[in-house]
Amino acid sequence: MAKPIEIESAEHFNSVLKESRLVVADFYADWCGPCKQIAPVYEQLSRTVSKPKAITFVKVNTESQRNIAAEFAVTALPTFILFRDGTVVEKVKGADPQGLRSLIEKLTSDVEGGGASSSSSGAGGIAWRGADLPRGYTDISDIVDVRGLELLNADTDFSVRTLFNKSKPSSLAKEPSTGDEKDWVESDTDEQLMLFMPFNSASKLHTIQITSLPPSEDDDDDDDDDDDDDEVPTRPRTIKLFTNRPHNLGFDEADDLDPTQVIEIGESDWNPNGTANLPLRFVRFQNITSLVLYVVDGDEDSEKVRLDRVRLIGESGEKREMGKLEKIGDEPGE
Repeated sequence: MAKPIEIESAEHFNSVLKESRLVVADFYADWCGPCKQIAPVYEQLSRTVSKPKAITFVKVNTESQRNIAAEFAVTALPTFILFRDGTVVEKVKGADPQGLRSLIEKLTSDVEGGGASSSSSGAGGIAWRGADLPRGYTDISDIVDVRGLELLNADTDFSVRTLFNKSKPSSLAKEPSTGDEKDWVESDTDEQLMLFMPFNSASKLHTIQITSLPPSEDDDDDDDDDDDDDEVPTRPRTIKLFTNRPHNLGFDEADDLDPTQVIEIGESDWNPNGTANLPLRFVRFQNITSLVLYVVDGDEDSEKVRLDRVRLIGESGEKREMGKLEKIGDEPGE
């Protein structure tokens, strides 16, 4: 087991990100008291958990490596960032030993389990995503309060919570699911859906990733004998987003209101994982406490629309002022 690696340059950091599947980075400064307090905990975890080319712990001095700190939007010290395959998957701000240990537990379970995408459960671990993260931003889907989720016009055979399931969609799995429960949602009477997502904390949204995996024509042909009357679902085409609503909207109400953003999804926007990576107008998605996603129509003539997963990408919590880095853990004036 090894001590944390001190990063000497941006090139050095990029090299480590390429060589190791999982990287934990401690962003610190010599003048930061809380950074010094948690340093022994971090070093102990590094010696205990690190594995060559699998799990690597590094330290990034934000005074000498300001460009790296700026690239990953580090505005408070200490900040711990978990990278998987070179992309940010989670951040922990402050000298929080328990939060740091929880982060380490997630990455070790990911390695031991062969990767989050192989998990069949939605609990724990690192969430599956169908597209890469924008550099400097993380998957903040955990800010969604699943107890308050509401989905209008959904077929009763489906559960709205499955949209935030952390596992890989069964339609992408090598072996189809043998259970009766479907891990996606479909609309009911027409192609429209209205999804209300309340957040646990005010956040900034940068991107929405939507995965939709309607059956192929071959699959449809195979099922014709069993379900002649079933409509084959399609992917969303037009989406309207509404922010900071206290509750869900009705369809007529949503048609009359000005949305925060309208997104038209083209065929080329869907990647091989059936995921559309949809950038948002970032300045309009600051300090967001809830989001309504209105699927207006589908990309074909079907009267049904299908959603498999939704991921929210951005920054959770209230972002501190840019400029001088803050240290977390000491009282003002100390």
